[in-house]
Formats: sequence, C-alpha cells, structure tokens
Amino acid sequence: MAKLMLEISEDIVDALRLPPKEVEGELRKELALALYQRGVLSSGKARALIGATRWEFEELLGKRQIPRHYTEKDLEEDLRYAQSCQ
Repeated sequence: MAKLMLEISEDIVDALRLPPKEVEGELRKELALALYQRGVLSSGKARALIGATRWEFEELLGKRQIPRHYTEKDLEEDLRYAQSCQ
C-alpha cells in the first residue's frame, strides 16, 4: 500500500485560522472536496479520505454547492438495484 506524506511548512500551518486539533481534518476535507469536484476522486474515496459517511459527504457537497457526479448510467444501476430488492 502506497502512502503519501504531504509536507506543509510551519509558517503556513501557523497562518491557518484553525485550532491546532482541527488542522489535519480540515486540510483532508478541502483536499477531498477539491479532488472530487475536479472528477479526480470518486465520492467513495473522497469520503474515505475524510472519514465521512455518505450522508455527511452529501451534506458537505450541498453546503459547498459542489455538483454531484451522477450520470444516467449511475441512475440506471440504482434503479436496477432497487428493483432487485423488491
């Protein structure tokens, strides 16, 4: 498993207007949202990066007004799944 360590200089971390305990979580959230918005990261992987449930991530997307990546193919798959559960 590849692991990436991102180094951010201390002066930038100090410049963040966040309590020290929230810095890592907020940076993860911003990275996940930016990559999802660009289509570089799926919603599932973006959620995993920030440790959010699907519903928490959906709420965050709504608050940020970030469009969801949901295609006609996704809809067809969801409909097939829903019909198979009946």
